[in-house]
Amino acid sequence: METKYCKESRVVRTSRVFPNDVNNHNTLFGGRLMSDLDQVASISAARHSRRECVTASTDSVDFLHPVRTTDSVCFESYVTWTGTSSMEVFVKIIAEDLKSGERKIAATALLTFVALDDNKKPVRVPKVIPQTVEEKKLHETAPERAKIRKNRKHRSEELAEFITTNHPWN
Repeated sequence: METKYCKESRVVRTSRVFPNDVNNHNTLFGGRLMSDLDQVASISAARHSRRECVTASTDSVDFLHPVRTTDSVCFESYVTWTGTSSMEVFVKIIAEDLKSGERKIAATALLTFVALDDNKKPVRVPKVIPQTVEEKKLHETAPERAKIRKNRKHRSEELAEFITTNHPWN
């Protein structure tokens, strides 16, 4: 089976935070951050698999520090672990005060992507080889997160059986 290093899927994107990117607290709008992190994570998944990929789940997004208009925001993502056709992608979001240079982890996220073949069916992906301390920690703790994801998906499928699709005004 083919293997690839985490660094081969690494994506780094840095941008400024402008007034139209912020909420009423004058901090980066969470929805904007989530859209950006899904974009960079999807590139990591495609780089790793060299296939079309779909987001299977956003497993977690943890907002740790606010991002302000005086900051730049850097998204760094890479594949940390793989199943048969699925890939766990880690994204760290770093806020940097552009005057002081102080950097903080503003948020972290874990997403799962599935690679697809030309018929839109799941296809095998390469295994991943971690090298850095951060990559190794994420890789070794991934099987437990995969188990939690599987259980959560099963519970969501069960719940979906009881959710109606009726128009709310009926």
